[in-house]
Amino acid sequence: MAADTPVEYIKHHLTNLTYGKLPEGYERADGTVVQEATWTMARTGQEAADMGFMAIHVDTMGWSIAMGVLFLGLFRMVAKKATTDTPSGLQNFVEMTVEFIQNIVRDVFHGKNPIIAPLALTMFVWIFLMNSLKLIPVDYIPSVAHAMGLEYFKIVPTTDPNGTFGIAIGVFLLILFYSFKVKGPGGFAKELSFTPFNHWSLVPFNLVLELLALIIKPVSLALRLFGNMYAGEVVFILIALLPLWIQWTLNVPWAIFHILVVTLQAFIFTTLAVVYLSAAHEDH
Repeated sequence: MAADTPVEYIKHHLTNLTYGKLPEGYERADGTVVQEATWTMARTGQEAADMGFMAIHVDTMGWSIAMGVLFLGLFRMVAKKATTDTPSGLQNFVEMTVEFIQNIVRDVFHGKNPIIAPLALTMFVWIFLMNSLKLIPVDYIPSVAHAMGLEYFKIVPTTDPNGTFGIAIGVFLLILFYSFKVKGPGGFAKELSFTPFNHWSLVPFNLVLELLALIIKPVSLALRLFGNMYAGEVVFILIALLPLWIQWTLNVPWAIFHILVVTLQAFIFTTLAVVYLSAAHEDH
């Protein structure tokens, strides 16, 4: 995991472990030529880029799944051991989180759907856990991965737009599903056609505005989360480039501040998702 210059160090820490397909005749970084189309791990950032759309960021997928399993396992364990006598600190924390999400849904969501609260809880805790991986020092996990023969390895899924767009697109599909289910195809089309101006002559203008607003929802969700977490990751990497005695002076306050950012971004994403789903349930 050697990096000769600060620029190479930064690029290395911002490159995902990528698995994809290299075409026949492709010349790899070490000079070898791929004899036939092959699925393999990228050895350089350029190879990862050349693998195209079907390439998979293995680290993003792995850590996303791991945090999801951690969430499910943790909450299941607390639910099975829950007691009304003397609850543990973990049970109190879980109950506070559930109550916090219930209050958000109660205040923001105006429809009737038993799925929304569990969905909001899942999004909040899952995103919070993925964001929290940022608090692990930037060199620890990549160093372990390098010792295992993995050239690149990022551990924060929300610093990868593929990860944030995956969650946002899931929310977008739910928005479309409930818009059609609650309002019906005709009702949804009428809403798009006659909002904000309720006149037939302005239908084309309304459609452009409403369709654009609809598409912007998942884009804004994904990019807001990605942008904030990616910027924080860059700052941690820049601090790691400084002398050791300065690192602790800057890293600790930034990490403490980032605890707020980690929680706030999970809260914003969840709240906006619930707001969008609430609008999808409104049948005028």
